[in-house]
Amino acid sequence: MFTGIVEELGSVISLDEQNDALRLTVRGALATSDAVPGDSIAVNGCCLTVTSCDGDEFTADVMRETLMKTSLGILEPGSRVNLERAVTPSTRLGGHMVQGHVDGTGQILDRQPSEHWEIVTISVPDAVSRYIVRKGSIAVDGVSLTVVDTASNGPAGASFTVSLIPETLARTTLGFKEPDDTVNLEVDIIAKYVEKLVAR
Repeated sequence: MFTGIVEELGSVISLDEQNDALRLTVRGALATSDAVPGDSIAVNGCCLTVTSCDGDEFTADVMRETLMKTSLGILEPGSRVNLERAVTPSTRLGGHMVQGHVDGTGQILDRQPSEHWEIVTISVPDAVSRYIVRKGSIAVDGVSLTVVDTASNGPAGASFTVSLIPETLARTTLGFKEPDDTVNLEVDIIAKYVEKLVAR
């Protein structure tokens, strides 16, 4: 489990195709500082298992299913990525409960900067939009954010907005993502449990 509080910006070193999978190597000094094979590290919000470590680099295998349903498949050498190590029993839960299990991808539709924050609008698949509510939590590329508002039938379909403070803009990939860029989305797991219980 993760909290959605990004620990550092890492960079992709290499991507090695392996038929139905991809071997991803990422540089991140903090993420690898205590990592061992078998540990979990969230890369842009996707929970990956460390297979090996070498200095400040770690390698993880990404299955075809993950490549199809997340933005990891469009990474390139040099791409910057959000990194977060899994929580420990003594970790402060600064964001919300994030599993690292991406529910779908969206596109950045618009960015509106202001003096102290930036409003970002992101499209969302219809199957995922029902779990997103005003003032609720959502992970965007692994970043725990609060939903400002939602729209169900805009020009690009369903969408939501988030407000990014300078700290988030400076410390995560959301600071330089542009309109049409793809982001990973993970909704609050509690919403999905509630839906299943109510459906019964």
